[in-house]
Amino acid sequence: MEASGTDPRPAAVPDGTEVLGTGSVPTVRGDRDRTLGILATLGAYLLWGLFPIYFLALAPTGPWEVVAWRILLSFVFCLVLLTVMRTWPRLWAIVKQPRLMAWTAVAGVLIYVNWQTYLVGTLTGHVIEASLGYFINPIVTVLLGVLVLRERISTTQWVAIGIAGIAVVVIVIAYGSVPWIALLLAASFGLYGLVKKRIGTDVDAVSGLTLESLWLLPVAAVELVVVGVTSGLTIGATGPVHTVLVLLAGVVTAVPLLMFAAGARRIPLTVVGLLQFLTPILQFLVGIAVLHEPMPFARWIGFGLVWVALLVLTVDSLRASRRGESTAAARN
Repeated sequence: MEASGTDPRPAAVPDGTEVLGTGSVPTVRGDRDRTLGILATLGAYLLWGLFPIYFLALAPTGPWEVVAWRILLSFVFCLVLLTVMRTWPRLWAIVKQPRLMAWTAVAGVLIYVNWQTYLVGTLTGHVIEASLGYFINPIVTVLLGVLVLRERISTTQWVAIGIAGIAVVVIVIAYGSVPWIALLLAASFGLYGLVKKRIGTDVDAVSGLTLESLWLLPVAAVELVVVGVTSGLTIGATGPVHTVLVLLAGVVTAVPLLMFAAGARRIPLTVVGLLQFLTPILQFLVGIAVLHEPMPFARWIGFGLVWVALLVLTVDSLRASRRGESTAAARN
C-alpha cells in the first residue's frame, strides 16, 4: 500500500464531507462529491491491491532496481504534474519552511523503507506476508496514537490490540521465524501516517511526493550504480514491453496516490477506513490464488485472529461514529 497522508485506521469522527450550503442544488453537489469520493478512493485501494501483479510483471528486474526507477520516475512525473497543474508556487512555499522540509525528509525515509520492504517481499515470494503487514497497520496506527500522541482509546480497542498481539505470536510460531516483512511494512507505513498527521494540510499530495522523491534521489542513484556494477541493469535489455512497464513505475506510483487524495477529502474517514481493507484482501488473494504461496493451517489461525481484531476495531469505530453523529444531531 502507498502512503496517503491520512490516518489509515477507521476513525471515530468523520473528517467531514465538504459543507456546500443548503438547498437542493448543494445537496445534489454533496451527493455527487460523496459518490466521486467513494469511487476515487475505491479505485486507489483497488490499484494498490493489484500492485503485486504489476511488480511481478517487471521480472527479471530485482527489487532494488525497481525501487530506484520508482523513485526517479515518480519525481519526473510529479514535476510534470506540478507544471500542468500550475502548482509550483505551492511547492516553493513549502521549500521556504525548514520545518516542513525536515518532515518531508523523514517521510521520504519512511516511504523508502516501506517501498523497499514491499518490493523485496513481493519479488521473493512473500506476497501473503506483505498483505499481513497492511492488515496489521490499523492496529499499529492505534498503538502509535496511544504511545506518541497520548490519545485515549476504549477498552474494546485495547482488546483488538491484544488479539492482534496474540495473532503475531501465532504467526511467528507458524512461520518458524519473525515475519519481519509484515512488521516492517506495518511499522513504516504507520509511522509515515504519523508524520503526515504532523504535517497536516500544509503539504499537498503532489508537493509531498515530489519532495519525498527529491530527498531519495541520491539513494536511487546509488542503487542503480550498485545494481549496474553487480548484476547489471535490466531496463532496455529485455524487450520493449518490459521497458515500457518499467517506465510506467512513476505513473503507477502517483496515480493511486492522487486518486486517494481526491477521494479521501470528500468522504468520512470511517468510510476510508472500511475501504482500506480492500488492498490487503486483494494482495492476500493474489498470493494464494495467483502465486500459490503456501498457507498452512497454523497461518490461517494467525490471519484469522488478525481479522477478528480488525473486526472488533471496525465495529467499535462505527459505533463511536454513530454516537458522534447522534450527539451532533441532538445539538442541532
